[in-house]
Amino acid sequence: MSQRIFLIAAESSGDALGADLAHALRRRDAALELMGVGGPLMNAAGIPSQVDIAGLAILGFVDGLLAYGRVKRAVNEAVAAILAAKPDAVVLIDSWGFTLRVAHGVRAAAPHIKLIKYVGPQVWATRPGRAKTLAAAVDHLICIHDFEVPYYAPYGLACTVCGHPALGRHKPGDAAAFRARNAVAAGDKLLLILPGSRASEIRRVGPTLWRAAARLQQQRRDLRLMVVVADAVREAVLAQTPPQALIVHEREKEDAFAAAIAAIAASGTVTTEVALQETPVVVGYKLGWITWAVARLFLFKGTYVTLMNVAVNKEVAPELLQTKFTPARIAAATAPLLDDADARAAQVRAQDEALARMGRGATPASEIAADAVLRVMKNGGPIAEAAASSR
Repeated sequence: MSQRIFLIAAESSGDALGADLAHALRRRDAALELMGVGGPLMNAAGIPSQVDIAGLAILGFVDGLLAYGRVKRAVNEAVAAILAAKPDAVVLIDSWGFTLRVAHGVRAAAPHIKLIKYVGPQVWATRPGRAKTLAAAVDHLICIHDFEVPYYAPYGLACTVCGHPALGRHKPGDAAAFRARNAVAAGDKLLLILPGSRASEIRRVGPTLWRAAARLQQQRRDLRLMVVVADAVREAVLAQTPPQALIVHEREKEDAFAAAIAAIAASGTVTTEVALQETPVVVGYKLGWITWAVARLFLFKGTYVTLMNVAVNKEVAPELLQTKFTPARIAAATAPLLDDADARAAQVRAQDEALARMGRGATPASEIAADAVLRVMKNGGPIAEAAASSR
C-alpha cells in the first residue's frame, strides 16, 4: 500500500516550499499519495487545498488578535482534513502559530501520525523557549541553519539542516530580455521596490519605501521605479503604487531582480532572492508599535534580521528598522548604490560571501527535506547526522 503525506502551508512562502517539496518527494517515489492545505503553487503541484488559507498570513500581536476567529476555524478544518485523510506523516511548513496549533490537534487525536516541522521558529532571534515547545509537539525539525540545532538538542528533537530554500530554487535572471520586453531605454536605471508578501505589512511598510523611491527619483531623471506583484497581494500593492511605476508579475521576478540596479525591500525571503541575482538590496521594516515594544523589551535577542547579515554577523545589506525606517534614511542608504559603481560592486561581493556562508551551491533544500521526510516515515529515528553529511 502506498504511503500518504499531508502537507500544511498557510501563507505564500510556505506554499512555495510545499510545492518544491511535493516535486522532490514525487521524484523519489511516484506512488506517494500527497494531500494538503496550501495555495496556488501547491495546487499546481497536484495538491489542491482542503482549507481556504486566505487571510492566514498574519504578523504581529494586534493582527493576530483581530484574526483569531478565522485562524481557529482554519486550524479546526485542517485538523479534521488530516484525520480524515489518515496520513502516515504531516509536514507542517513555516507559519509558527498556525502549524503549532494543527500539530497539537493532530497529536491529541492521532498520536501515531509522524509530525515533521519544515522551517522552525527563529529561536536564535526571538523566544528561544519556543524550542522546548516545538520539541514537545513534533517528531522532527527540518531547519534552515546549522546554528539552530543546539537550541533543540537539550530537548531531544532531532534536526535536519536543509539550507535556505531560495538558494536551491535559484535560476539566473535575464536582465537584457527583461529590458527588451518592457521597452526600458538603454540609459534608464531600474530601482526595485518590494513592499512585502502580506497585505498587513504592505500597508505598513510600502508607503515609506515608495516615498524613499520618490526622493531618489526626483534627483535622477534616468531612474525608473518598478515593483514585482504576487497575485495574492496584488490589490494591496497596486493601491499604493504610483502610476508611472513598472508593474511586473511575479513569474518574471528573476529577470526583474537581475535587471534592477538596486532594490529597497521589506525584510523577508525576497532579500535573499534579490541578492542571488547580483543586485544590492537595502532592507527596511516596521512593525505595529505595540508589537515592536513587546518584541524589543522581551523577545528580540538578535543583532540583525536579514539572513545574509545573520549568516556573517555583520551588516552586509543595510537594515533600517522601526525608528530608523524613514524615507530619508532609506534614500540615503540607497543613493550610493545608484550613483557609485564601486559601492554597488562592493555590496554585491559582500552579499555573495554571505550567500556562500548560507550554503549557496549546496544540495537544494527541497531535496534534503524530501529525504528527511521519507526517513522519518521509515524509522522515526534521529537523522540529523545523515542530513549534515548530505550538505
